[in-house]
Amino acid sequence: MLSPSGGRHMQMSLIQWALAVSSVAALCLVLGALIAGKLRSSFPVFFTFVLFGVVQHFIELIAFQGSALTYFYVYWSLNAISMPLGFIVLYEVFSNALKTYPALVDLGKVLFRWAAVFLLMASALTAFTTSGNQPKKIYTAVLLLERSIRLMQCGLLLLLVFLEARLGISWRSRGMSIGLGLGVFAAIDLGLSYLMSAFPAWTSFLDQLHGVCYIGVMSGMAASLLLPEPQAKAIPDLPGHLIFKRWNESLASCGPVGTVSVSMADSFIPGVEQAVERVLARKAIH
Repeated sequence: MLSPSGGRHMQMSLIQWALAVSSVAALCLVLGALIAGKLRSSFPVFFTFVLFGVVQHFIELIAFQGSALTYFYVYWSLNAISMPLGFIVLYEVFSNALKTYPALVDLGKVLFRWAAVFLLMASALTAFTTSGNQPKKIYTAVLLLERSIRLMQCGLLLLLVFLEARLGISWRSRGMSIGLGLGVFAAIDLGLSYLMSAFPAWTSFLDQLHGVCYIGVMSGMAASLLLPEPQAKAIPDLPGHLIFKRWNESLASCGPVGTVSVSMADSFIPGVEQAVERVLARKAIH
């Protein structure tokens, strides 16, 4: 679907209809792959995210037939719901990739919570300080939230690339397939958004290209989720691979991450500092 900021016309062309219907079909393929692979319990947030995407497309198609102002509020209101769900999916994929390191997952939970608070505060402050009418304030706030989460999805892709060899995770594993799809599409979305702002005359073509890329990424993700998942690779006991194990053991020895213990330090930060010192000490011994 075309963004309201992208010069939306009141009448959809045949190509736009085809892309909209194909986008829904691609999301349904992902839902079917999750159900067929019995992955709904493993990735409940991602399942909800995809299901919401299907509903979102249908609602936008209906709103598109109304006034431009109605479509504007519907489009950005639905995006305001979709983006937080996409943020939670990031943590779900991160947890799946590091499921053998529960202490690191707990630390990631704390970091993700603070990142969520920061994004919400930044979006609220941006909307408050933006001059103009209410639609412009909504557009600016949600756009900032969307771009920030897209950047985080790209960061997750780079993190998975870095962890793939160190943790023995196959690209065909379920979590990696989802993370790869989200990261690739996030990079495409940011790139095309920049081109739209730099070359307004290409907006219609770039918007259609955006739809084609979306369909391709979702279809590829569905196909990957349907493939048999390979067994985890054996991780050799090399210094580069053992670092995650040392971090996990050191954080686990501090107790539950984010809680305060009488026998430990007075706050979370000193506990992390102690964990870092232990990891560096063990690394020096090796």
